[in-house]
Amino acid sequence: MAKKRVYNYEAMFLLSQAVAADLAGALEHIKEIIARGHGEIIAMRKWDERRLAYEIKGQKRGYYVLVYFKAPGPDVAHIERDVNLSEKIMRAIILRCDHMTVEMMQAADARKELDVEAKLRAERPATVPAPAAEPAPAAEDDKAE
Repeated sequence: MAKKRVYNYEAMFLLSQAVAADLAGALEHIKEIIARGHGEIIAMRKWDERRLAYEIKGQKRGYYVLVYFKAPGPDVAHIERDVNLSEKIMRAIILRCDHMTVEMMQAADARKELDVEAKLRAERPATVPAPAAEPAPAAEDDKAE
């Protein structure tokens, strides 16, 4: 049996704000998908959290996660299929990453920061009560009349 050739890949995952509220669960979901495709994560970090150019599934904001991993070439199709079937991931793109060395990928690793952010998001209450609206004070001109 021929040995499958392993390549390095770069993947960008877009999560909704609701899914990003449980960031630890979402990151674990991404790790499971890559592991099922016989991939090994080299680095993972938050790329950004921003307003989307257009609504996707009713969402106006998104949370981007950048992942560098290595996997056998034919198995990446399985990873892409699992990503497309996932209800937690709104969009994803997976590309071969020949322009970076493994050392460069490892330098971009920020899993510790992601874990810290996941803990902070878990501690934050689900709904923050809105501050009570106070009536605006009357202007001095209104009082003079």
